[in-house]
Amino acid sequence: MTDNELHRRRLISATQSEESIAKIEGQGSFKLAFADNEFLLQDNLRAVRLQLEYLKPELTLEKHQIDATIVVFGSARFLSPEQAQHDLSIAEQALAAEPNNDSLKDKLKNAQRALKNSAYYQQAMDFSRIATEHNLRHHEENLMIVSGGGPGIMEAANRGAMEAGGKSIGLNIVLPREQKPNPYITPEYCFQFHYFAIRKMHFLQRARALVAFPGGFGTLDELFETLTLVQTKKSEPVPIVLVGSEFWSRLIDFDLLVEEGTIAEQDLALFQILDTAEEAWQAICHYYDLKNGSKT
Repeated sequence: MTDNELHRRRLISATQSEESIAKIEGQGSFKLAFADNEFLLQDNLRAVRLQLEYLKPELTLEKHQIDATIVVFGSARFLSPEQAQHDLSIAEQALAAEPNNDSLKDKLKNAQRALKNSAYYQQAMDFSRIATEHNLRHHEENLMIVSGGGPGIMEAANRGAMEAGGKSIGLNIVLPREQKPNPYITPEYCFQFHYFAIRKMHFLQRARALVAFPGGFGTLDELFETLTLVQTKKSEPVPIVLVGSEFWSRLIDFDLLVEEGTIAEQDLALFQILDTAEEAWQAICHYYDLKNGSKT
């Protein structure tokens, strides 16, 4: 008896069972439970779906030995500099043809704002490129960029990793708008979620750093989720970097929280507010004793 014969699986697989009854007509009750979507989508099966949604990415990432990531958050609505400049040129041309059109004036204003904010897209792309280039030089660290998988800052993060020649992860979620997987995610690491809670777990359980660019409710939700976990010691500290001091200082008065006693003064040390991709990367290097892209 050969080793292959000795260790060959004896019980038929679930796939084989599904294939064997695929051509048999039957009511829903006749279907195999794991192949019956109508059954699996019942409210009573929520616990099972939560487990499945956790396990699918978990098994893939474990298989590829991905256990350390840098999470990049930020607005889904920021455009790339090239797209923003293109849109601004169109808006300017349209208004030049109809200078008294108030609607076109609003479009021009929005295009100008989009061009200004595209600087954050560029910074996010630069950060991911720098981090990925470091990872490619130090394979033993296996430190990978992960984003929310959609457009805007998420796209910039995955794009920077791809343009550096590396891989990156995208954790997408089903939403009414804005959430379509961007083309820069490494295909085998492009996941889809229904439950925000499970998606957040996958963001944070491997996170070795969090870099938050300006964003809206989703960005703030993810940022404060992380800060809360670290503050309450549910998670060990990691570098938390907020990029864009002008934005963050106007958005949140952290000092007011201290003055009113809603957080302790030492809680301000849980994060840093910086302005460039290079500064964000250096903060992570400093935290983990990385010097010039090499461990000391």
